[in-house]
Amino acid sequence: MLKDATMPIFSPDRHAHVPSYVKLTKQPIAGGTYRPLANDEDSNACAPSALSGHHSSKLYTQKSAIHAISDNTSIFISGAGTLPCLPEMASSGSVSKAEIDNNEQIASSELQPHQPAEQPLNQVISVCKRAAHTTAKTLSTAGHTAVKATKVTGHAIHVAVTAVKTAWHTFTNFKAVQLIIKFFRKAYGPWKKRMRFSYAFYAIVFTLLTSAEVIFLQWGVYSEPEYVEDSEVDYTTQILQSVAGQTTRFVSQMWLEQKYQFLLNFIGIGLIYLALVFVLNRFWIATVIFGAAMTAYGVANSIKMGLRNEPILPSDLSFVSNGNGGSLLSFIPKDQQALVNGAITVLIWFSCACLLLFVLDGRRRFIHCSWKHPSSNAKNIIGTSSRALAAILSIVLLVSYTWNLNIPGAWSYTLATNLGYKPVPWNTYEDAKSNGPATTFQSLVRVKAMDKPSEYSKKTMEKIAARYTKEANKINTSRANILTDSTVILILSESFSDPLRVPGISFDIDPMPNIRALKDVTTSGLMLSPGYGGGTANIEYQSLTGMNLANFNDQLISPYQQLVPSQKNVYTFNQIWNDACQAQCSYAFHPYLKNFYLRDSNYKKFGFKYFRTIDSKPALKYQDHIDAGYVSDASAYQNVIDQLNQSDGESQFIQLVTMQNHLPYGDYYTNNEFKEADTSTGLDENEEVQIDTYAKGISYTDQATATFLDQLNMIEQPITVIFYGDHLPGIYASAAKYKENQLTLHESDYFIWSNSSSSSAGSKLSPEESDYSSSNFFMASAAEHMDAKVTPFLALLTEVHQSVPAAGRFASTDADWGTGSTSYLDSSGQLIKKKNLSSEAKQLLEDYRLIQYDQTAGKGYLSENWFNRVP
Repeated sequence: MLKDATMPIFSPDRHAHVPSYVKLTKQPIAGGTYRPLANDEDSNACAPSALSGHHSSKLYTQKSAIHAISDNTSIFISGAGTLPCLPEMASSGSVSKAEIDNNEQIASSELQPHQPAEQPLNQVISVCKRAAHTTAKTLSTAGHTAVKATKVTGHAIHVAVTAVKTAWHTFTNFKAVQLIIKFFRKAYGPWKKRMRFSYAFYAIVFTLLTSAEVIFLQWGVYSEPEYVEDSEVDYTTQILQSVAGQTTRFVSQMWLEQKYQFLLNFIGIGLIYLALVFVLNRFWIATVIFGAAMTAYGVANSIKMGLRNEPILPSDLSFVSNGNGGSLLSFIPKDQQALVNGAITVLIWFSCACLLLFVLDGRRRFIHCSWKHPSSNAKNIIGTSSRALAAILSIVLLVSYTWNLNIPGAWSYTLATNLGYKPVPWNTYEDAKSNGPATTFQSLVRVKAMDKPSEYSKKTMEKIAARYTKEANKINTSRANILTDSTVILILSESFSDPLRVPGISFDIDPMPNIRALKDVTTSGLMLSPGYGGGTANIEYQSLTGMNLANFNDQLISPYQQLVPSQKNVYTFNQIWNDACQAQCSYAFHPYLKNFYLRDSNYKKFGFKYFRTIDSKPALKYQDHIDAGYVSDASAYQNVIDQLNQSDGESQFIQLVTMQNHLPYGDYYTNNEFKEADTSTGLDENEEVQIDTYAKGISYTDQATATFLDQLNMIEQPITVIFYGDHLPGIYASAAKYKENQLTLHESDYFIWSNSSSSSAGSKLSPEESDYSSSNFFMASAAEHMDAKVTPFLALLTEVHQSVPAAGRFASTDADWGTGSTSYLDSSGQLIKKKNLSSEAKQLLEDYRLIQYDQTAGKGYLSENWFNRVP
């Protein structure tokens, strides 16, 4: 039996020419068994049970390819182990010649231990095959799962859609719904053919709305007149001088006086309306936008005229563009809230009416056009071309009109003057009243800082540089100190002034006893301010640069917004300290928003190391408020004290603009003793409340300033403070009615003081040198107060200040004073006519004008001559 077991089971090559059929049988032999080859899904063993799913003919036979070499018909499996599964055999159900050979090799390797080198390789191959099989199986399972999930989701969606359709059909089958559907089906035809509004109707709406906006804008310029008690004013005069009477006259003067300012404003804003219509090509949408924008402009203009005696200017738009629009709303006084609410209500109804007309109007496009098929037919070609051309021409016409409105000889300027336009750019309040706020606004869109002087050249500026370098050397021979050896703190105290100097205002309590006493012992006086109720940034610009607004063209209203952004290099006095320390030794603080008047970007050009505000990063450390007011002056001062303590004794320049006394002046102080102490006469209730609140704020500033100066006295380093109020608040309506009070309402208080560690402590310039000044002269006066050496530019300012103590561009009551836009004061505070100035003073003013042109609009020749550094 053992011998027979070693014999072949079948004869090879019995039928070499036909496919061989292999019979697989189980035949026990000693030491092992013969097993049929079958498909086995188990990776560890080939179980015979796996063959149960196949046909009987496939269980015991295997069809092989035609071959001439004999094949083994079975595999002997040793009793000592099992044969590893062959994936190919298990999966396909057939065994090829190569597979049988491979199987024989595996079995042989188990039976022949003398061939160990082949066994690891075969095992690796087997493992790889099993891994591939497992991966394929996993992917197949995942695919089946994804397909199944997709089918389930699709079925769910189908069920949901079917449910919605069923519900919709159920709803639409109701008789009431069917009646509604039938009604709209019948109405759709006539609705689709609804009438298109005519262009004549559009023209009527255009004319009426534009006229209404012009009248509304002009109405916001005027204020109701106030009459002295017991004055005899007839009823007709009262009507004519009322807001309604003045507005009516503005319109009717076209026929009565042949003055066409109303028509000029109509053209100005009508071009805006027209551009919106042609650009949007939707008449009613353009109407809503135009009406809302013009109404909002009119409300804002009315509020600003009441607060600052100034209309909305193009430079004011920077507040909105810098994200401060919301903050501007906080300046709205309570007595103007009704106007705002009324305007909002009107706009809501107006918008609803335009929306209704938009729905009823069958004309969707003002000009027919087709952007999708512009050249499909002649109508589309003409319509689309006309629509594009109209939009372009309307924009060009609007820009050209606005751009040339303040240029003599230009077409729009000629048109405007023929209609009665007489510009008063140095007094925007009067300009808006006489020419209309829309025309005033558009005339200030394009601004040229200064006209080039005929004598301006490099040679001329070199002569000026030499002249004032010599003057600086002359001044410096008698001065002992260096300007940058001391720290200078320049404080602009918002709206600070003595209310007791205003005619008709009196209190039983002095609102500023400490500063009043201080002014008696240090350099001090009154500053001629170009602003009343506003214009902070202009006075600030003058004090930092030494330039005077009177030298600029009248159209330049706000240098911070109209000039500085376009300048590459801007000279400011803080740069003297930067040069001395060979770094940035100047710092700025303002307890409000950083972007107002573009301070954030402008201060970077000025060379300040950093600018701290309530919204800067990092923000001001101290931001305490008094009741419902702005950040207090005491908190603002404490931020400066912290900066001084961090300086390690190094001299620096510090700029501080306070906020405490900024408008509005509502009754927000809880304990205001000035209500009882007010002994003023002739004030209405609203004016009295504002003045009492303002006086209390001045009292807080007075106390905080005294404490601040005491703290500076404790610091062992020389410090000089330049303190000034930028302008008076626009709350003195009674005093402002009289022209003789105009100069008084443009004079604020200032002082220059040095601490006990300074060699100039206790210094006080003579009254002739200090009683009257302008903010552009402050640094020159501070150098004189400190007995400090000066630069050639400061030498010029010193000489000009001695000849013309104060100069400012503000509306004068008399056309003979200055040029109508600039007023000059002598050392006693009296107005000087320009023609009465000495030849020396005139030459100094001319040199001053040339220097200002060179440094702001010219080629900067003086920068090449070290004009702004100490010789």
